[in-house]
Amino acid sequence: MSAQASSKKVIYAALVGNLLIAITKLFAAAWTGSSAMLSEGVHSLVDTGNELLLLYGLHRAAKPADAEHPLGYGRELYFWSFIVALLIFSIGAGVSLYEGIAHILNPVAISDARINYIVLGISLVFEGGSWFVAFREFRKIAPNLGYLEAATRSKDPTSFMVLFEDSAALIGILIALAGTFIAEQFEAPVFDGVASVGIALLLAATGAYLARESKGLLMGEPATKATRETILRIAREHPDILSADELLTTHLAPQQIVVALTLDFVDHSTAVDIERDFAGLEASIKRSCPDVVAFFIKPRLQAAGPSGDSG
Repeated sequence: MSAQASSKKVIYAALVGNLLIAITKLFAAAWTGSSAMLSEGVHSLVDTGNELLLLYGLHRAAKPADAEHPLGYGRELYFWSFIVALLIFSIGAGVSLYEGIAHILNPVAISDARINYIVLGISLVFEGGSWFVAFREFRKIAPNLGYLEAATRSKDPTSFMVLFEDSAALIGILIALAGTFIAEQFEAPVFDGVASVGIALLLAATGAYLARESKGLLMGEPATKATRETILRIAREHPDILSADELLTTHLAPQQIVVALTLDFVDHSTAVDIERDFAGLEASIKRSCPDVVAFFIKPRLQAAGPSGDSG
């Protein structure tokens, strides 16, 4: 299964789950008047929209290069991922905070707490299933790294955005359950509003973290250390190249890397020799690093001698 197909599988699973959950939660919120349930409904509705935006980003990023975008449209995925993070932070957290404060200032008792328990219990099952799918695909990408470290190193925002959304959703459901239970058992409806504020803070923290990671990808992050070392090794093994240094790499998309490399050729190399060597070197690098979509060199001529070891 390709990386894009795997990403779509995770997003579709989350999309179907969030849409069904959002409708159920909003119906329950209207029935019971629960602030926490309304916050959870808005949360799931925002997540549903986010999945659609991620799918659109994947579609746009797959467009081939053209005259106006000679390096392709890969960064569209990073742009739409950033928009998703902003929506979580602004709409998800904003509406939840507003509802929470409004119910703290004017607490209203939940009319039928059993509906909340049933809906939140069902939501927990659906969100848990979506989270499991996202987590399983996420661990395939970085099986030996920690949760946050893997997300920080990942060049594919869909691999961790859905997982973090689902994680926040599961925690939000538990907060809503706690708020409903306390509000009912102690006849203190203010805690329904407190739970809504707690969900708002959770969404704000999640959105801020995802926005930071998406911004880094949008601005341009380098290829992994292993990829950079492979490129330098291949270049330095070439018989007509004395040294390879000043390597620059940047991700345009999860599987699209641009490479620029300064190479020192022996001083008797002609333009034809350099062109031939470049073609062979580019082919070798793309065979070993298939994510490299563009390769540029800055050639320099030097007297033959010991191979350099810089970079």
